Amino acid sequence: MPPFSPEVFDYYPPLTKVRNHFQSNIIHHMSLSAAANLAGYETKYFSAYFRHKVGIGFREWATRMRVCAAVERMQRENQTITELALAVGFRDVTTFERAFKKHTGHTPSYFKKHREKRLKNRE
Repeated sequence: MPPFSPEVFDYYPPLTKVRNHFQSNIIHHMSLSAAANLAGYETKYFSAYFRHKVGIGFREWATRMRVCAAVERMQRENQTITELALAVGFRDVTTFERAFKKHTGHTPSYFKKHREKRLKNRE
């Protein structure tokens, strides 16, 4: 997996603006051109700029952000996999499950099942 630099979002204002907007509206799809417009750049330039500064492409970053949001929600809420997928902006469960496994190494149901076991062991 390519190196990923999340700290750049705090350093470059156009990236900060895109990240903040994305996080506030995670349920909605954000295209590369919409992100570029928000940052004040042309799409082609923004795509190269984003990849250079962040270390991964915009689409890959957006997917990682959605998976991270799903993991956070799983740790504090008890939602079905479908509810979770939709709540973090995936359009369908299959895509969510594939992305989740790619980024965490486990399926959402495996992750959820083991979360429940950990909670029971704490009691």
